[in-house]
Amino acid sequence: MPEGPDPRSIPSGSPIPLAGQYCDQPYVVQAADGAWLCAVTTSPGKEGATGQHVVSMRSTDRGATWSVPVDVEPTDGPEASYSVLFRAPSGRIYCFYNYNTENRREVHAGPPYKDGKCTRVDSLGDFVFKFSDDDGRSWSEKRYRIPIRAFEIDRENPYGGAVRFGWNVGRPLQRGGTVLVPFHKVGGFGEGFFTRSEGVLLASDNLLTESFPERIRWETLPDGNAGLRAPDGGGPIAEEQSFVTLSDGRLYVIYRTVAGRPACSYSRDGGRTWDAPRFETYADGRELRNPRAANFVWKCANGKFLYWFHNNGWNGYNNGAGSGSRNVAWLCGGVERDGKIHWSQPEIALYDPDFFSGASYPDLIEEDGRYYLLETQKTAARVHELDRAMLEGLWTQHEAAGVSRDGLLLELEGEQLPGEALMPELPGFATRDYWGKGMGRSDLGGGFTLELRVTFDALAPGQMLLDTRDEHGAGLALATAENGAVELSMHDGRGESRWACDAGMLELGGTHHVAAIVDGGPRVIAFVIDGKLCDGGGARMYGWGRFSPVLRHANGAKRVRAGVGLRGRIEGLRVYGRALRVSEVVGHFRAGR
Repeated sequence: MPEGPDPRSIPSGSPIPLAGQYCDQPYVVQAADGAWLCAVTTSPGKEGATGQHVVSMRSTDRGATWSVPVDVEPTDGPEASYSVLFRAPSGRIYCFYNYNTENRREVHAGPPYKDGKCTRVDSLGDFVFKFSDDDGRSWSEKRYRIPIRAFEIDRENPYGGAVRFGWNVGRPLQRGGTVLVPFHKVGGFGEGFFTRSEGVLLASDNLLTESFPERIRWETLPDGNAGLRAPDGGGPIAEEQSFVTLSDGRLYVIYRTVAGRPACSYSRDGGRTWDAPRFETYADGRELRNPRAANFVWKCANGKFLYWFHNNGWNGYNNGAGSGSRNVAWLCGGVERDGKIHWSQPEIALYDPDFFSGASYPDLIEEDGRYYLLETQKTAARVHELDRAMLEGLWTQHEAAGVSRDGLLLELEGEQLPGEALMPELPGFATRDYWGKGMGRSDLGGGFTLELRVTFDALAPGQMLLDTRDEHGAGLALATAENGAVELSMHDGRGESRWACDAGMLELGGTHHVAAIVDGGPRVIAFVIDGKLCDGGGARMYGWGRFSPVLRHANGAKRVRAGVGLRGRIEGLRVYGRALRVSEVVGHFRAGR
């Protein structure tokens, strides 16, 4: 059983002030004096409410505490929203954000907006900046407008481009002597809020050297009249572009669509032209999956990359039928090979015990070899330190090959199979809190992993691989299911949870490596079959499932029956008293292969 709260649990993070108000995009840079400077979009009401503005705060203890917020823009002015920060080598810090300069109260919109008017006005007007020369303690009184070249998407909006729509969530970056600030153009408002979007870069070749902000030059990229759009068949939405530079200077971008998959592209000329966008893949060629939610990439000081996404194929926002699509948050590790980023399979980074909650708009900061994520739940934002071992596992996953003995409870091989063996007790998930308020549920955070090498002579459903169920039905069972899958069921004597791997993962003949990871923190069941984490493919929205928060445990009979009656043979079995990381399971697969 883990000691203390699970550091991946969102409520366990260090809070950033403004809880109870709208707070979004807690983005951070390290100031010249070593403090963290965080800018947040906040308002006294909901997202987009009147009074929405940008504030900044400083922390000198890695996000444990924060200074009193300082207004970048006041709450009684026009809407100021969606800020991003950039620190120049001189120490000057720039804050870029949307500003409703004309203080418009409505804009033309399509259905379902009543009377053809949208009264949310935080994604229009000008894109501006202020700067700080005292490490974020104060900001320039004057704001400076960035000129943005009109594209086709602007000229085709309801105002013919006379009023511009757009916003930004992407972190600015430096490429050589040029600073690049992302911006997301919007074509109109209607069903789904934004009805059309594409990404551009605002490039300045003298921001790093020019001390007079009026003299800073800006150019809108790419060349031509269209920004970064979704791949063919991906729909009209292509937004929240996140950029990094590779070691040879080329640019990489990844962004959300409404196809349930993130799009990506590369540029070899600083963003003037881009390769045809495609849906991003893992190193093994399978497509990644992500809803209409922020998915960000960061380049770390070691030259490697991290990628935040949600690992499911929902194609809309985190509301309605998609509630919970931003819960859980996953991370991939990326390494450069042949001028491209090769992505590992993911690990769980953060989750909320409330299945309907989630987190988004993260940022990453490194300090002294430690890695921290900031995220928001719109009314609460927090800081979380990441597990360094988990990150290293992601970055080395492509060549991992070895078997961990940590947490190993049972191992059977050779003549021991098929047969029966003493079954160790598995860690519990939840219990009654006798002393807590209301004497309700207490989460134990336990988990376990079942790992088998198995050959099938038939794939008929209902064949039992493992069975620990007692006379009352309590225990676990791993059995073949329909369409070439295996399913895990867990019963605590009162209720049952079950989940199957993706269809078609199993075939006759060769030996399969089957791992079922049961993680009692996020309540996730995840299958890794032959070194591949099931993600639903094109057949279902989720390849991993969340089991009942009131399931107490998966313990049953004192003995486990392994492979008894199976039309095939289990060649090896391991039971771990913890949820293995995906990277560990991939290494086990390679070691056994």
